[in-house]
Amino acid sequence: MERATGGMDRPSAAGGRAPARAEPSPSRTLPRSRTVTVRLDRRALRGWHIRLLDQLGQRPDHRIRVAWVDHAGGLPPNAELLFRLEATIHGLPRPGLATAAEPVALASYEASPAGEELRSSGAQDLVLDLSSAPAEPGSAPAWRLDYDGMPGEAGLLAALFAHGAPVAALRGADGKPVALGRLGAESHTVMLAAFEGYLARTITLILAALDGAASTELPDGAGAPLQPATAYDLGGLGARRRAAGGLARQIARRLYALCFHGPHWRVGWRRIVGPDLIDLRRHPEGGWQVLPDDGRRFYADPFAIARHGAVTLFVEEFDYRRGKGVIAAVGFGETGPRGRPEPVLELETHLSYPFVFEADGQVWMIPESHASGTIDLYRATDFPRGWVHEAVLLDGVVAGDATLLQQNGRWWMFATVRAGGGSYSDTLHLWHAPHFRGPWTPHRHNPVLIDIGSARAAGPIVARDGGLIRPVQDCREGYGAALGLARILRLDEEAYAQRVETRLRPGAAWPGTRLHMLSAAGGFEFIDGSHRARTRLLG
Repeated sequence: MERATGGMDRPSAAGGRAPARAEPSPSRTLPRSRTVTVRLDRRALRGWHIRLLDQLGQRPDHRIRVAWVDHAGGLPPNAELLFRLEATIHGLPRPGLATAAEPVALASYEASPAGEELRSSGAQDLVLDLSSAPAEPGSAPAWRLDYDGMPGEAGLLAALFAHGAPVAALRGADGKPVALGRLGAESHTVMLAAFEGYLARTITLILAALDGAASTELPDGAGAPLQPATAYDLGGLGARRRAAGGLARQIARRLYALCFHGPHWRVGWRRIVGPDLIDLRRHPEGGWQVLPDDGRRFYADPFAIARHGAVTLFVEEFDYRRGKGVIAAVGFGETGPRGRPEPVLELETHLSYPFVFEADGQVWMIPESHASGTIDLYRATDFPRGWVHEAVLLDGVVAGDATLLQQNGRWWMFATVRAGGGSYSDTLHLWHAPHFRGPWTPHRHNPVLIDIGSARAAGPIVARDGGLIRPVQDCREGYGAALGLARILRLDEEAYAQRVETRLRPGAAWPGTRLHMLSAAGGFEFIDGSHRARTRLLG
């Protein structure tokens, strides 16, 4: 489980199994020497524009030019006050993607005042309009950016204050989307962290659209119709009240909440009598029993495997005193767990999501360890307690919740990837291989999905009635807020598509604030999630 709200996405050298190298990029489908004109507001330039232009400028098949406009748009001035206060209170690094920048930073991109040179030469194949100025007529296709149908960064900030998971859209002149993505952040508590996370993923969406790899619809069919642009002011949203309240009180309250009253994760289990959760599409009548803990640790990310007539449950065990996760295991008998989970795999880095599977007559595990910048394969030498590192399947990638599927003679790997900042949970990448050991080839249309509501895995993919059901995390209301069941509609080297059919939330049968995972084996079914805050035992 990854619950960070900020930080860099570069893999850490500590704990890594192999030197990180950049993942091979899929072949480009766009013509060489394509000229992209990026239209920017001179008075509303920010760090994310600089990062976007830098990434575009590294592409040999694109020629990037900047057209400046002078328009009094963008965020209101008091937004910067809010960001500065939050950066001070929460220790966030600045400058960042939301920090104001000077136009001189883009001088190398042949900037032309008001785009006059470009209009006269006609040498533009596409206009990427990121300004808040009115659209200009022209012969080249133009894309404009909006969030939930509201243009520009003001639309994004408005959506965040409305506690939503905004749909970002790039639209052509006719208003039809050329790229859609439901963006996400692990937390909306700190507005600056969420805002910069969404900006980072906006860059991902734009790059995918230029590669021809972006989706024009979301798995649940949702969209975001255009809305008239409206002024948005933070004056009534508490920026001044935050300053008057005093930084010391806010820091003290935040530290107290983090240390003593954070959400406590737990694993639920039941014997399957009748239909399972995938067939029920609701919580069972009898509810769930909770895997007990001692209050000094929590259990999460349940993965069950049935072997030789016995069921073994693997979980992430997070000891508050250690401050990191390890992989633990416990056997299940007819009446439930036989004892308490015991650690079976620990590294210097945090471990979670122990994807366990059987193949070639042996048991294998792919635990998440995104801090190492690798996706690693382990083999059981003394099941379930002994494990040896077998191979690095992928390196140079910050990936979450890698999940394998064998289908039609090939192996597929699903994982959410954090590149250029942003959320760990909203960008789905695929790889395929002839064998689970590899070599793994990235899907030509990665990222195949940008959707905070259904990108991240929530357990193993299940074959059911001739189809494939993929449990997914719905993080629109926060990390692991709800469990989705998505039917895979297409999975091949040319495309991927899924449709979310069911969303399950906590309720009377599973009280709490999160419903996060689903796994089943040997007549048992397991879920996890967090319940309401309680005092932690740290001693």
